[in-house]
Amino acid sequence: MSTMRSELQAIAHRAMLERGFLPDFSAADLAESRAVSPDVGVGRGDPTIRDLRGQLWCSIDNDDSRDLDQLTVAETLPAGATKIFVAIADVDAKVKQGSALDQHAATNTTSVYTDARVFSMLPEHLSTDLTSLNQGQERLAIVVEMTVETTADGSGVVTASDVYRAIVVNRAKLAYNAVAAWLEKTAAPPAMIAAVPGLAENLLLQDRLAQALRAQRHQQGALQLETLEPRAVFDGDAVSDLRLEQKNRAKELIEDFMIAGNVSTARFLASRKLPSLRRVLRSPERWNRIVQLAATYGTHLPAQPDAQALDAFLIDRRQADPTRFPDISLSVVKLLGRGEYAVELAGQGSTSHFGLAVKNYTHSTAPNRRYPDLVTQRLLKSALAGRPAPYSGEQLAALAQHCTVQEDNAAKVERQVRKSAAAMLLSPRIGQSFDGLVTGVSDKGTWVRLLAPPVEGRVVRGYQGLDVGDRVTVKLERTDVQRGFIDFSR
Repeated sequence: MSTMRSELQAIAHRAMLERGFLPDFSAADLAESRAVSPDVGVGRGDPTIRDLRGQLWCSIDNDDSRDLDQLTVAETLPAGATKIFVAIADVDAKVKQGSALDQHAATNTTSVYTDARVFSMLPEHLSTDLTSLNQGQERLAIVVEMTVETTADGSGVVTASDVYRAIVVNRAKLAYNAVAAWLEKTAAPPAMIAAVPGLAENLLLQDRLAQALRAQRHQQGALQLETLEPRAVFDGDAVSDLRLEQKNRAKELIEDFMIAGNVSTARFLASRKLPSLRRVLRSPERWNRIVQLAATYGTHLPAQPDAQALDAFLIDRRQADPTRFPDISLSVVKLLGRGEYAVELAGQGSTSHFGLAVKNYTHSTAPNRRYPDLVTQRLLKSALAGRPAPYSGEQLAALAQHCTVQEDNAAKVERQVRKSAAAMLLSPRIGQSFDGLVTGVSDKGTWVRLLAPPVEGRVVRGYQGLDVGDRVTVKLERTDVQRGFIDFSR
């Protein structure tokens, strides 16, 4: 008998095929993954691979994450400066360029995380085991080491960095929500932190450094955006609720360290005269519409794109109307446009990321989940070994274009399944009334987001006179699970 979960899985599988993904691994892929051996003992005695197993490495990820890509640790130096270390799983050691597994990963370019099923870029035998930085397991890694100096105003600057290979061991597998509650002083430290001597103090140091790095980026105009992404909650095989993913202190810690690590990686490749795949968000072409949006709230933005001015507007709106802020954020995100991958050749000059307020930015910290990160890892290992780049400029350009397209397709698949899950949750409630907020009015229709559960649908009757921001009571008229449609009347 079909269940809600199995129906969503079928919807997800169909959406993957429609968007050009390979949702299943071939027999050759699986055979290749089973032939991979563990890392135990690998790298010992190799002078190019450092032994960092004694460090207080830990991972912080989602509660249910099993594909652990990175570990972090911090260190205080005698002169008062500090260091951050980010260890990234050496996936290239197991997935060779041109292999069957590599070709599958190059086709999909990313893991696709739907509410019903995770479509991993690599087989789980690798991504959740042999190439995952699992607790208590020796693993080969690429380490990004960064020296951070804090200024009088509390902001932090990376003043030096290095990249090298190492052997590492994850001492504690931690989860965002539990670590955040402890850092925010609303809960005791998780048992895993208390069980590792010195880890609590190290995490507090990591938190201070992350906040310092974040303060520096915000001074430079990094945008503080917040969008709503409801995820289906299952009770057995039935969708029982939708839960919003919230930012928290632990997520910000990892985000700040990964941004710093990606910038340091890009600079390292540039210093070694190797090309790289850069992650860029260009200066927004639709800036005039952002200016018009801000004007409706009485804020004047300059005629030319200005990240600091935009961030000031966003901070003001968050404080003035926190309920509607996610909808304003979503409007700004759409007007900024999507990020993309681009090739930077040696000596070409730095590219920038408008939303993060950083230059020289790549993706390198999630090679189990994103193909551009695996490509970057191969470039790094070539640089460290003094070898030529393993990809030509033309190959990198083609990869950049393909990865950008597939990332957009992955977002569409994930959104399709979220909409279908929302329709599934509401299907038994046809005819009921809900309080909501109008989030969009255009020639294509009028849209409302319910306050609870947090789903969005189209107002098909009684929408005349409604405008963005209006609070409204609507009645649920119809749902279509297969297409993810939800229709309301006023």
